[in-house]
Amino acid sequence: MLPLILLGAGLLAVFLYNRLRYHRFQQYASLPQRPPSLLWGNMKEVQEWATNGEPDRHPDLGFKWMGERLGSPPVWLLDIRPFAPFATAVIQNHEVADQIAKGSKTFPYSTPRTSNEEWKALRKRFNPGFAPQHLLTLLPTILDKSFRFLENLDQYARSGEIVRMDKLTTALTFDIIGAVTMDIDLDAQQLDQSRRSDFMNLYSEMLASFTNDPGRLPWWMTPRRNLRRRAIGRAIDRQLEAMIRSKSTTLRHAEQGDRVQRSVFDLCVQGTESSDLPADVVTSTRDNVKTFLFAGHDTLSTLLLWIFYELSRTPRVLKAVRAELDDIFGPDPDPEVVRAQLAAPKGGNLIRRMTYASAVIKECLRLYPPASAMRGVPKGSNFSVRTPQGQELCLDGLAVYINHYAIQRDPGVYGPTANDFVPERWLGDTETSNAKTEDGGIGESEKKTTAAAAAVPNGNEHRKFPAAAWRPFERGPRDCIGQELANVEARVIMALVARRYDFVKTGLGELDLDEKGLPVLNDKNQYKVKQDVYCTIQITSRPKDSTMRVKMASTV
Repeated sequence: MLPLILLGAGLLAVFLYNRLRYHRFQQYASLPQRPPSLLWGNMKEVQEWATNGEPDRHPDLGFKWMGERLGSPPVWLLDIRPFAPFATAVIQNHEVADQIAKGSKTFPYSTPRTSNEEWKALRKRFNPGFAPQHLLTLLPTILDKSFRFLENLDQYARSGEIVRMDKLTTALTFDIIGAVTMDIDLDAQQLDQSRRSDFMNLYSEMLASFTNDPGRLPWWMTPRRNLRRRAIGRAIDRQLEAMIRSKSTTLRHAEQGDRVQRSVFDLCVQGTESSDLPADVVTSTRDNVKTFLFAGHDTLSTLLLWIFYELSRTPRVLKAVRAELDDIFGPDPDPEVVRAQLAAPKGGNLIRRMTYASAVIKECLRLYPPASAMRGVPKGSNFSVRTPQGQELCLDGLAVYINHYAIQRDPGVYGPTANDFVPERWLGDTETSNAKTEDGGIGESEKKTTAAAAAVPNGNEHRKFPAAAWRPFERGPRDCIGQELANVEARVIMALVARRYDFVKTGLGELDLDEKGLPVLNDKNQYKVKQDVYCTIQITSRPKDSTMRVKMASTV
């Protein structure tokens, strides 16, 4: 009996060994890959990157580094099974990425969690709330919330205290998105935490739980953290459901008259007649509102942090932004003057004239995309992509990771300035939405700011770039529905802030001053810093350090 057991064990070991060899060395042999370990795959590569630099850098930086070690192929394989359930095809070429993002038999509508038909119905329902003309009707709300942001900045400018700008921008964008999604005042910008609502404190606690997160590890590896998140999540759900029911009751008793129902909440409950919302409608509304609350505040909050950082260390760009604002709004930088013009009937035209500011926004989103995109290719689908060299690569059964950070810094597209902050590269192509708007071509304001942005670093800053090489909102049928809202919000805030304040970075990214205490320009016409701010991960990509001092600008 024992010999039979040993024979069976030996045969099983041989079988398992051969299967492991097949999965590790042969299954995806057509894809470029660093030499894998039989047991650990490419974990050695991951470990090497993690230990040679700041350990909390965003994984996208590591994927870019690993791809460069392979010679920057358009697609390459990262296999860290069993630490991940699937091997991953990392995409770092815009042409290949578009084959995945656009509709196909395998990816008819891309792949968030909702089914295709459900997604189409939701998109159709929410589109009116993000139509360009409707967004302009939100300008008074955006301005009101932005003025509370200015009050907080004024307070820190007077005190001279160091401020974590991420706290201010997160609160600002929460206030705006709360008004847009539910038409309610979240009152998120209270500096005194004890005066903030329970909902905002819960949401802040949830976001904080993702700080210094070791990554997307199985829940059982960080049980206390995950149990706490679940408890906070349930509390947030209860708060949102109470808000939804209260808001519904208010709307039922209000005179509808000429009221245009365009908030996310309005669009969610559209067609319900009962005075008490059914449970399934409450749940669906809650889930959609949560999605819009997070996505709607996170991208803009992070974008503003990068804008303030880059303006603080790039004097020629700050000068050009201010020159454009002087040209559009007049020489008086008083926010009340700007507010009156933006709130007027032609305020939308003024926003569309902010072409250099839009170039700054677009360049920040290129260098610091908020998130990449993950897909899953079903086994048996035989889904393939074609590389620019004409090679067909089958991605059957793989996770597919579209690395925006690598694609948007591709020197094959952006040339020698691919890693540099050069907003001028976008002049003449400043649109930041995948949808076409009235804004097009180079207007008089853009021509003036092009001239004002003197001493531009050598590069290809006036070249037309492939649309697919800029994808911070992703592309295809399921691109971000709120991308134009983010663009409008960012331009409004820049119009109010850029001429009123000077931002001085502290901590990571602090200026490297000369012996006289003055900043020094480097060969890219930016101030030298002691250490660059890098991207870290807190659910999405964010700057590692956002501390600054706020000063009233010398022109105010």
